[in-house]
Amino acid sequence: MSVHEEATFEAAIERSLLGSGWLRGSSGNYDRRLGLDTSELFAFLEATQHDAWSKLTAYHGNSEAETRRHFQEYLARQIDERGPLDVLRRGVKDKGIRFRLAYFRPAHSITDDGWRLYRANRLSVTRQLYFSERDTKSLDLALFVNGIPFATAELKNPLTRQTVENAKEQYRSDRDPKELLFSRRTLVHFAVDPDLVFVTTKLAGDNTRFLPFNIGSEGPGVSGGAGNPAAPGYRTAYLWEQIWHPDTWMDLVRRFLHTDKESRALIFPRYHQWHAVTTLADHAAAHGSGENYLVMHSAGSGKSNTIAWLAHRLSSLHNTANEAVFDKVIIITDRVVLDRQLQDTVFQFEHVPGVVQRIDKDSNQLAAALGGETAKVVISTMQKFGFILEKVDNLRGRRFAVIVDEAHSSQSGDNATALKKVLLRKGSDDIDDDGDPLTASALARGRHGTLSYFAFTATPKPKTLELFGTPGADGNMHPFHTYSMRQAIEEGFILDVLRQYVTYKSYWKLANQNPDDPEVDPGQTASRLARFAVLHPTMMAQKAEIIVEHFRRHTAPRLGGRAKAMAVTGSREAAVRLYTAIRKYIETNGYAGCAPLVAFSGELEVDGAEVTEARLNGFGESELPERFGYTAADDRHAGQEYKILVVAEKYQTGFDQPLLTTMYVDKPLKGVAAVQTLSRLNRTHPLKTQGDVFVLDFVNEAGDITEQFKPYFETAATVPTDPNLLYTAEHAVTEHALLVESEMQAYVEALLEAEGKAKDDAALQKAHAALYRFTDPARDRYVALAADDPEAADGFRAALRDYTRMYAFLAQVVPYQDEGLERLYLYGRALLNRLPRRSDPSVDIGEVQLTHLRVSKTGEHDASLEAEGEHLLPGFTGGGAGPQHDPGRMALSELIEELNDRFGLGLGEADKIWYEQQIIAMTEDETMEAAALVNDEDNFGVVFDRRIESVILSRHDDNGKLMQRYLDDDLLRERMNQLGRSQAYRLIRRRHGLT
Repeated sequence: MSVHEEATFEAAIERSLLGSGWLRGSSGNYDRRLGLDTSELFAFLEATQHDAWSKLTAYHGNSEAETRRHFQEYLARQIDERGPLDVLRRGVKDKGIRFRLAYFRPAHSITDDGWRLYRANRLSVTRQLYFSERDTKSLDLALFVNGIPFATAELKNPLTRQTVENAKEQYRSDRDPKELLFSRRTLVHFAVDPDLVFVTTKLAGDNTRFLPFNIGSEGPGVSGGAGNPAAPGYRTAYLWEQIWHPDTWMDLVRRFLHTDKESRALIFPRYHQWHAVTTLADHAAAHGSGENYLVMHSAGSGKSNTIAWLAHRLSSLHNTANEAVFDKVIIITDRVVLDRQLQDTVFQFEHVPGVVQRIDKDSNQLAAALGGETAKVVISTMQKFGFILEKVDNLRGRRFAVIVDEAHSSQSGDNATALKKVLLRKGSDDIDDDGDPLTASALARGRHGTLSYFAFTATPKPKTLELFGTPGADGNMHPFHTYSMRQAIEEGFILDVLRQYVTYKSYWKLANQNPDDPEVDPGQTASRLARFAVLHPTMMAQKAEIIVEHFRRHTAPRLGGRAKAMAVTGSREAAVRLYTAIRKYIETNGYAGCAPLVAFSGELEVDGAEVTEARLNGFGESELPERFGYTAADDRHAGQEYKILVVAEKYQTGFDQPLLTTMYVDKPLKGVAAVQTLSRLNRTHPLKTQGDVFVLDFVNEAGDITEQFKPYFETAATVPTDPNLLYTAEHAVTEHALLVESEMQAYVEALLEAEGKAKDDAALQKAHAALYRFTDPARDRYVALAADDPEAADGFRAALRDYTRMYAFLAQVVPYQDEGLERLYLYGRALLNRLPRRSDPSVDIGEVQLTHLRVSKTGEHDASLEAEGEHLLPGFTGGGAGPQHDPGRMALSELIEELNDRFGLGLGEADKIWYEQQIIAMTEDETMEAAALVNDEDNFGVVFDRRIESVILSRHDDNGKLMQRYLDDDLLRERMNQLGRSQAYRLIRRRHGLT
């Protein structure tokens, strides 16, 4: 054997396996017709089920040979019908006699018999297995469990110019998927060289898809990219030393491999999934309940499966003292799909219905599930826990594992406290039910020995890291386990959404048509003026043209004509107006193959009409994902094919549509929202390549978006908050001398007494009135202060707002046990809702005109990130926007001039809005002037609409292209006339001193 040859690599793996408990198999013992190693099979049955075998032998006339022949034939048929995984897990019954084909590791060590049988499993590795009845081809390695072939491996040796890619190709081109070994026996196949491992669960010739099964360039569970880190020996030794270790291998067979119910594909965990589940469970078993864990796994990490495997494992987890670590596992999620997946997955492991229960009815159902014994895994939303405090009374001493799906700061504060109060009510020795209610209320917010949190997210905020993270040697808070965006991209599980990033910018100018030139609040009015420009029909028309023309030229042909796009807007009104503009542009130009849909919540008034998503689309909201996903190439459906989805605060998180290739962004994107929104494009599809993914951004700079992605490209950490910040915030509130301790105490006593009598309607009504009575004096003092010193009143409001935000967060991290802090929080939260706000008169936007506009491309960018390692997020400071000081007043004309300097740089005569020029002409028309002076606006509009077209035609030399669109587009003409008649009417009447 030469040191350079592949056989040396093969022998090294075999030697390691034999040293860890595997047995050496022989190709001669493999029955190619049955697909079984009968020698190992009968050795296992004799060692573990002698009595059952004797009964079966007696049935066959005490003929050992006949019994063996019959049983191996019967077992082969059972595997053909049920598959090897089900047979190994649940065994077979032959002539009414049950035979186990595998024994799994006991959850505890109370009985020695379970361990004896587990150790009697015969795991064997066969080198150069001759598997076919038709030819003499052989496999490098085959792995058997008690004589049943379960996995194969092809090994390659770069020293002889063969790599893992050659192993993949060998499986694709030289391994017939119809062979018994591959079609109805083995479940997983490994392509291996000393550097990399890939795996597949289905051979399909040229269509065989291999997935990476590698640790990551920096090691398991930490930031990094694809590949494997340097090692003392082979970089891929983890495969045979960890994954193929007998204990791990049998655990994979029992608690990881399962069939996806929809695709029928066999799921084998990726390395990071297996590592996360096992390290989380091992830590919980060693340390018990009361710990928090943050799992920072990128989109494309297979998070749903990881949560399912973890939930099942935690539901039966025992410590070294043979005690169950948790009594219940609670999953907090809004995803219905996770419930279905969990139930299907766990049923395959347990074959017992009811182990997983989703709370889809009311709070009584949740209370029953928490108090009952059948459901081990309960799935609910965070909000439901606020309604069951009085319905659960038998949780004393119970321990809970809480798995939070997509953990963010929104799942902290009062929602999290409500959950804790339910789980701790009569359930924790940390809180004395008979003690002081205020102290108990404060204690319920913090960490507790009976609750462990397992929080999953791809984009942790600083709050999330501090709530659920793990302290590091550097003093910062880190994720417990990481699978980075960088690794997911490099391994091909998601696509890089920043590679092709094109930016546009809107330049505009306004004109003040208000002769009074009032003084206005610059902050509020500037926002309204900018909104006026953004929602202007001409602006929407230009963006619609850019979107549709880009879609037709660049997006529509991709994915074999299946590609789709999403347009993200900043408000519901913007979504409706952009959708309408897109639809009209398509209709005006007679385009096909780019039909739009719109998505927004609730009912909205636009141009005097009430609109909803369902009315505009023509079908219910719940139907939208399926309708949008339909393609003409999909024979399962029939109907309209939609290509562009215009959204406002919907479908920007959790929406998994692999056909999305393009996003048009028309809203500012910051922080986590930027990553979550753009990540709608990163899903893979068999027809989708990196070159298909494209972002066209009307608002944001590419460099700014890159900065938003940096914390989540590899891994994030944050600096712990100084606990004394809360006392600083408390002082900022009390120094205003508006709060009286006796009033606060009376309020809190009434509130907590009411919580203790939730079933007593009369007590609740009495308490409700008391809550007003005890906050009235502080509110009145605030009103008096606001009249005398508005800035001081604003300062108090801001300080109280900051304190309540800070306490809601920090009380979960720091065990303050301070009655005064809890009292101020409970009282301050209610008082904030009662403090009146300063009103400010706003300018009439109808007297402002958009005079210039240009939407133009500013650059084509590769905004992808480079590896930089861990990103340190700024710690939580608690400060909000601060007091709302009066910014001073300024003339409307002065404010507009400032905005024009900012947004209209470089605009000239060629950028003038043609329609606004027509409005000025209309105000100078004598007929229109006379009509405006003697009519109300509605009657004036009749004259205006008849006159405007003749004015437009008389000035046809000015911007003929837009004029043509005005004449051809009924909706655009109606909207612009409506805006124009109002502007012209007011301008004429103001000129004559009429309001």
